[in-house]
Amino acid sequence: MRLDLASSRQAAVVDRLAPQWRAPLAQLALAWTALLALFAGDWAEMVMQWWNSSTYNHILLVPPILIWLVYQRASELAKLTPQAWWPGLIPFAGALVIWLLGDVSGLATAKHIGLVAAMQSLVVLLFGPRVSWALLFPICYAAFLVPIGDELVPALQMITADITIALTESSGIPAHIEGVFIDTPAGLFEVAEACSGVKFLIAMIALGTLVAHVCFRSWTRRIAFMALAIALPILANGVRAWGTIYIAQSQGISFAAGFDHIFYGWIFFALVMGALLAIGWKFFDRQVEDPFIDGDAIAAEPRFARLEQYTIRPAIALVGAAAMALVIVIWSSQSHVLEAELGDNLTLPAVQGWERTEYLQDYPWQPRAGGADRRLIATYADADGRVVEVFLALYSSQGEGKEAGSFGQGALPLDTEWRWQSGTTAPDGVVGERLQALGSYRRVAETWYHRGDWTGGSKLRLKIETLQDRLFLNAQPTAMLILSSEERYGVDAAQTIADFRSSTGDLGEWIDRAAALD
Repeated sequence: MRLDLASSRQAAVVDRLAPQWRAPLAQLALAWTALLALFAGDWAEMVMQWWNSSTYNHILLVPPILIWLVYQRASELAKLTPQAWWPGLIPFAGALVIWLLGDVSGLATAKHIGLVAAMQSLVVLLFGPRVSWALLFPICYAAFLVPIGDELVPALQMITADITIALTESSGIPAHIEGVFIDTPAGLFEVAEACSGVKFLIAMIALGTLVAHVCFRSWTRRIAFMALAIALPILANGVRAWGTIYIAQSQGISFAAGFDHIFYGWIFFALVMGALLAIGWKFFDRQVEDPFIDGDAIAAEPRFARLEQYTIRPAIALVGAAAMALVIVIWSSQSHVLEAELGDNLTLPAVQGWERTEYLQDYPWQPRAGGADRRLIATYADADGRVVEVFLALYSSQGEGKEAGSFGQGALPLDTEWRWQSGTTAPDGVVGERLQALGSYRRVAETWYHRGDWTGGSKLRLKIETLQDRLFLNAQPTAMLILSSEERYGVDAAQTIADFRSSTGDLGEWIDRAAALD
């Protein structure tokens, strides 16, 4: 009896579909299932980010929103006929290449973008240009499935700090700011990564995009609403941080921290979201009964007829997509087995004017280099007593869990008292970072990467160099060098590091000698 009931329900769902849609929908379901299976590890990684990271929890709502958006177009879509379209293989191939570039360079965001773009491209491939135009907004909105936004944290920290210090001083509270640290009579406050407001900003962008599409017809109003959806959470986050400092002046830091977590964390931003919708409400110009698309107009549009000359059989489209995906997966697997040969030991060469020495740090600090095959930390001092700590890590390959420059690796060790305070610029123009622990201990650190003939401080350039070698299946070792010096009275730490660097000669050649790579 239960099996008969389930079968009748399935038959009812199929009967409600327009006949010309049944086969294409089954083909799309097959293609998406194969894409999920072939890249299951990366899809699982994305879903875990949606579930475990508060920054991306809102993405859990995106799939049902996509279903709702398609459902709203269902009656008009029934007037159209999906047709497989071979030019859809072009964006599909491009999406797979983006995934490959992210995979071989260790850039997870690129992998996720590539997979979501591949999913979107399969709609174009199997449904054709006319139906894809009718589904344009849902297809584009699927981009919000990509967990992206943490890259904005440093910039948002600085913006929040600037807004906070301006409001703090204007409210009559004496304050001093250094990077993301604000010193007040009540205590030292840090605009930490969790206080950057990135999670609320990207959620508001997703919400704003949906509201702009659903509630507005005028593009001028849509753009104005999106500008407000971006600016309002940034300003509100600055107000939130200022409010915490303001309350702390009379009630103490402990009370302010608890109040911040409860009120600002759960209530304040809900009020801001409500304010955004309330402001936009009076300008909504789309009526509830207005259709999102006009199926008859799209079916009659002659420009699509020219594009539909390039239709193909769905089976050929599916075989072509499968072949492309398999080639990319095989290419990826070959690049991942690459490992460069390394020497048995790291031995730091002599540096003119500097001597190796024992050194006791004012406060414990040690960089992180997870997955590195070789590590070495040493201390050098010159005749004036200036001290530089040298940390060198060597990798036979770059990949998941063993990537120089990845999050949590390098000069700023996670789960310690060390915090990023501000950027620094040495007299010779080299950029570094100032770190702080417990408000009293400060040091400057410069991070350098070395691969092949290239030496520099850019993580992006390192990924490009890694990408180039792995695409052409060329095994190259990677070195990460961190030079650091504690800030002490009368001693310019950035200048100290610059003088040490100039004494090593060519830094890339110095690293090669240390790692026995020359």
